[in-house]
Amino acid sequence: MQIAGATALVTGANRGLGAEFTRQLVARGARVYAAARRPETLEEAPGVTPLTLDVTDPASVAAAAKAAPDVDLVVNNAGIARMTTLVDGDLDDIRAEMETNFFGSLSVVRAFAPAMVERGSGAFVQVVSALSWVPFVGAGGYGASKAAAWMLGESVRAELVERGVEVLTFALAATDTDMMAFSDVPKNDPAVVVAAALDGLAAGAWEVLADDDTRGAKRSVAG
Repeated sequence: MQIAGATALVTGANRGLGAEFTRQLVARGARVYAAARRPETLEEAPGVTPLTLDVTDPASVAAAAKAAPDVDLVVNNAGIARMTTLVDGDLDDIRAEMETNFFGSLSVVRAFAPAMVERGSGAFVQVVSALSWVPFVGAGGYGASKAAAWMLGESVRAELVERGVEVLTFALAATDTDMMAFSDVPKNDPAVVVAAALDGLAAGAWEVLADDDTRGAKRSVAG
């Protein structure tokens, strides 16, 4: 993927990884639609166009795709973590995690892929988690949704690769964002992991595992 000159869309761009993806894409020469449910919360910056997008609302996703038909790179970053257990956690919270982290991501892919396929080029970056592969007590709903999101990326790649569209799965462990503010565990620097993801995209990688914890998590599945 040639990032310089690309037109990118970043979901969940108002904070955390999304805001960092937006900054680094602009620095690498892309024009960016920064998408969020509340675009007024986005930072104004040259090269950035705010866009209203709620990934759980089909009408909002369709409107975003209509408003941004020139997108050739989508960073599917929007996500939530309600810290739910599967056995006795709130089922509505678990459904919300799945609706955002899996179905929301799928909805964005389905909305923006057709134009990329028609042009014969484009790319998706699917943001997942080390918890896609290892359980963490107290975050079972999140882990299940991210495991589904990981398979989404793998399956979409298989469907799109022969049609000219790249799919990069980007997985990471605890990172210093608002989502992880409650925890004092060691955390990744968002700038470092986002740079790794974009370097991988530019190099044609299909997967970027951002840290040792994530690489260990994926290896543990085979064990």
